[in-house]
Amino acid sequence: MTRIITFGTYDIFHVGHLRLLQRARAFGDHLTVGISTDELNVRKKGRAPVYPFTERCEILRGLWVVDEIFAEESLEQKRDYILEHRADVLVMGDDWEGRFDDLLDICKVRYLPRTPAVSTTAVIEKIRS
Repeated sequence: MTRIITFGTYDIFHVGHLRLLQRARAFGDHLTVGISTDELNVRKKGRAPVYPFTERCEILRGLWVVDEIFAEESLEQKRDYILEHRADVLVMGDDWEGRFDDLLDICKVRYLPRTPAVSTTAVIEKIRS
């Protein structure tokens, strides 16, 4: 069995999130998703997510492509998370290109193109205007 892992906030779930998860799942048999906690999101993006962690978890649990989820509490613990979940492949959006190449000693790393013109930030800005 090939185990895939990916990470994200998954706030205001949109088609770009779905497509990334579907493409990630295609790399293997089991997809684990690390969902950023509310506190981590504030530290990395400077704002709280629109939807709380528990609701974002519930949304992802409802997707057939997602086999397992867990709380990502620190960006610096990617290596630990990968080892803990026995992942064979780390999949991230290409906006992270090269940032996780230091993990190639424990797993394959794939950077996937993001869905053009779709982002949580863009959705939030559209709602505000």
